[in-house]
Amino acid sequence: IDKDTSGILVAAKNDHAHNALARQFKEHTIKRVYLALVYGSPKGEKGKIESVIGRHPVDRKRMSGKARHGKHAVTHWQVVGRYAGMTLVRLRLETGRTHQIRVHLASIGHPILGDPLYGRARPAKARKGHPKPDEARIRNAIRDLGRQALHAHLIGFEHPRTGGLLEFRSEIPRDINALIVTLERF
Repeated sequence: IDKDTSGILVAAKNDHAHNALARQFKEHTIKRVYLALVYGSPKGEKGKIESVIGRHPVDRKRMSGKARHGKHAVTHWQVVGRYAGMTLVRLRLETGRTHQIRVHLASIGHPILGDPLYGRARPAKARKGHPKPDEARIRNAIRDLGRQALHAHLIGFEHPRTGGLLEFRSEIPRDINALIVTLERF
């Protein structure tokens, strides 16, 4: 998972497990589900984002969904909750490219809150002058998060030895949950 993304990940304890898991990642059979708070409100309740993701032509630290040379990437999304100017979405990866979720969400105009590379560091002011107290509280809560609001919620894979299906979950962390509680008030 990316730096500043919370949640679950898998680690192999031996070469056999590593090779079996690497094969599953390559074949895109690993189930990966993320939760993210994004700016705006996507149209509809669910959808699919599909593009080629490759190195950005100018900024080598970034990836781009408009790269000439890259790899096919697919992200499925579903709305979990809608708040004032923000939405909690559930994301299922069909492929696993570098920064895939962040690139895809930014490409449809809904970057992840707090994403310093692909999104706005803070929401745009709704109007000129002083923000309403509620807007200031929301901006402060996003600032206090101090990272992107992206969480690796679930991973599922075939056990390397037994072949049985395993699934592990990580509940949404306190910092993102606190932000959601703040958003629910408004």
